[in-house]
Amino acid sequence: MTAPAQTPANQSLLGRLKDIAGHSHVLTSEAETYRFRHGFRFGAGKVLAVVQPGTLVELWRVAQACVAAGKIIIMQAANTGLTGGSTPDGNDYDREIVLISTLRLTGAHLIGGGKQVVCLPGATLYELEGMLGAIGREPHSVIGSSCIGASVLGGISNNSGGALVQRGPAYTEMAVFGQVGEDGTLRLVNHLGIQLGNDPEAILNKLQAGTFSDADIDWDAGRGHDNNYITHVRDVDADTPARFNADPARWHEAAGCAGKLVVFAVRLDTFPAAKNPAVFYIGSNSTDELEDLRRHMLTGFEELPIAGEYIHRDAFNIAEKYGKDTFAIIRKFGTKFLPKMFTMKSKFDIFAKKFGFLPENLSDRIMQALSVFIPTQLPKRMLDYRDKFEHHLMLKTSATLAAPMKAYLEQFFTTATGEFFECTPDEGSRAFLHRFAAAGAAVRYRAVHHREAEDIVALDVALRRNDREWFEKLPKEIEDKIIVKLYYGHFLCHVMHQDYVIKKGYNAMDVEHSMLPGLDQRGARYPAEHNVGHLYQAPDVMLAHYRELDPCNCMNPGIGLATKKKNWVAESV
Repeated sequence: MTAPAQTPANQSLLGRLKDIAGHSHVLTSEAETYRFRHGFRFGAGKVLAVVQPGTLVELWRVAQACVAAGKIIIMQAANTGLTGGSTPDGNDYDREIVLISTLRLTGAHLIGGGKQVVCLPGATLYELEGMLGAIGREPHSVIGSSCIGASVLGGISNNSGGALVQRGPAYTEMAVFGQVGEDGTLRLVNHLGIQLGNDPEAILNKLQAGTFSDADIDWDAGRGHDNNYITHVRDVDADTPARFNADPARWHEAAGCAGKLVVFAVRLDTFPAAKNPAVFYIGSNSTDELEDLRRHMLTGFEELPIAGEYIHRDAFNIAEKYGKDTFAIIRKFGTKFLPKMFTMKSKFDIFAKKFGFLPENLSDRIMQALSVFIPTQLPKRMLDYRDKFEHHLMLKTSATLAAPMKAYLEQFFTTATGEFFECTPDEGSRAFLHRFAAAGAAVRYRAVHHREAEDIVALDVALRRNDREWFEKLPKEIEDKIIVKLYYGHFLCHVMHQDYVIKKGYNAMDVEHSMLPGLDQRGARYPAEHNVGHLYQAPDVMLAHYRELDPCNCMNPGIGLATKKKNWVAESV
């Protein structure tokens, strides 16, 4: 049989895509497409091509060509997702896939004196944070409150939550997007609240260049963030989670679209940056103590903390050992270096695959071996607390809340068994960076311990707001299949990330499915903030939402374990 890429129709499409984006930005070989086809933690499959458009008009033309050719489109930004939601999932699709990478489509336009921002598809949190920092403001999420290196549009598309308690999940009601209708035609929709004209290519040119004025902007076009969350999260007696990905209250077109639309831009609110924030480091061996703290922090002050991040001692230790090099690289070079590092790492692993005698994940093993020469990155006071306490909480507050919070903690720990200290600015920075380095530590652990480790189960769990029994206790029959567990999360929102390295010989998916009934019994919802991807079963209301956005099922099919078939044709039994 002729290989898919060699059919006349596919050759014609590839030629058209090269004419649009340039030959060097249409990738077809296994080696060239590898890093796009493989998820950060999960997901892999084949594609006809990876296309990297350089302008919004090129993106529009590429999408038009793919839709006209009957191909599946998977939109991808930074590829930092944890559930495989922006990569292929196996090779059982009924049409070929063109993966469109938006990494070249960087840029953002400040409007309203910087109170809002219009972000293009490849804008990263790092880029936006730097732009807003110059005027004393912040984006909805900041580096360290979500996946390091993540894109702005990725967060919006997946309702990503982040750590910043006052702001809630990423959300907007204002966007420009392409949508494929029931007739199979791609149409451009401008719900950005900015007058840009009527012709699609003229709209996109004007949008990319930012050649619009305040007079073109409707300041009442919609919400640029979920301004109700700050009240919602304070209800600590509610029998439901504060936030979870399948909550219809936080879906609106681009927000929560999960790649079912071609999103060209989103308009978001920005926020005043906290000046001189304080960070308190809390240790305890009692989960009840931490829960008492959480409830009072959410209800006992007029102002909410900025963030409250939890990490268990086991996750602390794994992150210290297997995330030390990433920690050090970020401290030395900043997060802007990470995409380049991941690209180099991927290219090295692809090269190593050509030599059958070399082991898998060779770059991880080399980096881990070299990390022993890197000095300890963590402050002594944190290491001392690691030795004394099982549970760790990092609390960030504004300067105005710092004194009342310190007074409360001093009073609380006169009778409680735990302890706290107020961090220096350097200690506070390192504490939060260490917490977020934990997210990649399980991946490195598995790579290094490949003989003992089968795979990783990564759960993203939203607990009920009134759940006092928040720390998981697994049945022995599940515990016996696990090498190590990593618990960390956004504690004030009761969102927990739970990573499990599974012992060799056990099927990770089977282990995960055995855990879910226990979560269901606890009233938890999952995933909390990383989208269903190809790991979780989407509820019926979510699938209905996806069908409404994408009636032909030509955009990122299979999300939420739904059918991958054209027009949502049911899978045969």
